[in-house]
Amino acid sequence: MMDSADIREWREHNVVDEKGKKIGTLESVYVDTATDEPSFGTLNVGLPTRRRLVFVPLTGAVLGPGYVKVAFPKALVKNAPAIDTDGVLAAEQEQAVFAHYQLAYVPGAGGERRLARR
Repeated sequence: MMDSADIREWREHNVVDEKGKKIGTLESVYVDTATDEPSFGTLNVGLPTRRRLVFVPLTGAVLGPGYVKVAFPKALVKNAPAIDTDGVLAAEQEQAVFAHYQLAYVPGAGGERRLARR
């Protein structure tokens, strides 16, 4: 798993699936607001003229020299909820990101957001 102190070092590294197939490039990391631990990453994917950022969980991610290996298949990640390359994840979209990967979504006790970009 990513050490939160090293997050900035891994941006722009290739992200590969569990079989080593390249999915995209790590653009940013979202931390869990309850624990401040890395939770999701956004990957820059698509054609040069039609780029978008898709979300992938970082649970079980393995760091290597120049890459981040995630525990999800390429097809699942490519079909994940996405935002524009200059977009922001709206609070009401968070639940869909978790649901895509069949992960439980629990907002903060006061209804606050679960993910924060770092």
